[in-house]
Amino acid sequence: MKPLASNAQAKNFVLITAGLDSVGLGIIVPVLPALLVELTSADIGTAAEYGGWLLMLYAGIQFLIAPVLGSLSDRFGRRPVLLVSLLAFSLDYLAMALAPTLAWLFIARAIAGMCGATYSTLTAYLADTTSESMRAKYIGYLSAAWGVGFIFGPAVGGLLGEFGPRVPFYVASAVCLLNFVYGYLVLPESLGKHNRRPFSLLRANTIGVLFHLRGSAVLGLLAAYFFYQVAHDSNPSVWSFFTIERFGWSEFQVGLSVAFTGVMIAVANSLLVTPAIKLLSERSAIPVGYAFQTLGFLGFAFSTQGWQLILSIVLFSLGAIGSVTLRSHMTKQVAPDRQGELQGAIASIMGLGAILAPPVMTQLFGYYTSPAAPIYFPGVSFALAAFCTLLCVLICMANLRSRFA
Repeated sequence: MKPLASNAQAKNFVLITAGLDSVGLGIIVPVLPALLVELTSADIGTAAEYGGWLLMLYAGIQFLIAPVLGSLSDRFGRRPVLLVSLLAFSLDYLAMALAPTLAWLFIARAIAGMCGATYSTLTAYLADTTSESMRAKYIGYLSAAWGVGFIFGPAVGGLLGEFGPRVPFYVASAVCLLNFVYGYLVLPESLGKHNRRPFSLLRANTIGVLFHLRGSAVLGLLAAYFFYQVAHDSNPSVWSFFTIERFGWSEFQVGLSVAFTGVMIAVANSLLVTPAIKLLSERSAIPVGYAFQTLGFLGFAFSTQGWQLILSIVLFSLGAIGSVTLRSHMTKQVAPDRQGELQGAIASIMGLGAILAPPVMTQLFGYYTSPAAPIYFPGVSFALAAFCTLLCVLICMANLRSRFA
């Protein structure tokens, strides 16, 4: 069946797809702790550690597979890779909803990790269909759409969680399945056959991609992105556990806090990226955005009252300016037939950060909220995230200075 959308309309469909996909992901955030407690009969600290291993498994599989999917999208196009990813996520959420044991959850997450290239493929799609001057704007819109999904997803997940911790997983599965059908019907291919390249196993892995990027400006910026990702993954790793432990919040309140974060990130992505680049230049917008995010993480770490956490979310959200501008800048450094490879490399770097972050962040949280800890410090994971983001700022400044010198 031939897709129905024009090239211009397809961009809007990509944004809607990103939003629906993040709704499906956000729905499960508030209830994952309850499901883990149900399956393990453990306390919240131990459940957090299991949650960290789940995230680590997903990220580890994605680290290995993302470059393969990126190279496959450069060979066969973005559309088939995207559709397979959406269908796999639908099946993953259904499997998690039905999970009778913890092992079942781990198997489901491993399968999802094999096809978890949705966001990267969408970014490559936009890189195919936008000019360099408009790329940061549309990547910002893409991130905003993802954030809008997190406005509704966690709030809905918190409400659905009142009917049981498994209900949101069924709904997430249905959302992803509808998203798959939607994409199948309307999304045209963005990568012309003249811009495709042969698939090579030697380049379809993280080492191969980085080897081919040696000597380019992208390699150093990927190192900065790694530290950003380690910091970023402190949020999905411990946010629910942290807010329950530190403030005694309900699942609904946790959902609202994540939704508010989504609102602020969406505002930053859609309204602030382009003005920031015009005001500061692309070179300066990247480290400035990440500097604000560093302050936000410090605010999370030392918040003792809810209003302090809310203020810190505002600072944290400005990090979107740095992230969007950095990804846009990197797309300008590679040829059209390597956009999928680049996005695969970025996804792989994200996966590597996500491999390390969940076990480290959740283990730190579990230890510093236990009686064995020398001090009670539930925000310790966010303090480490602030340090990692600061490293990202310094690496960006060094690489961008040499690039624009």
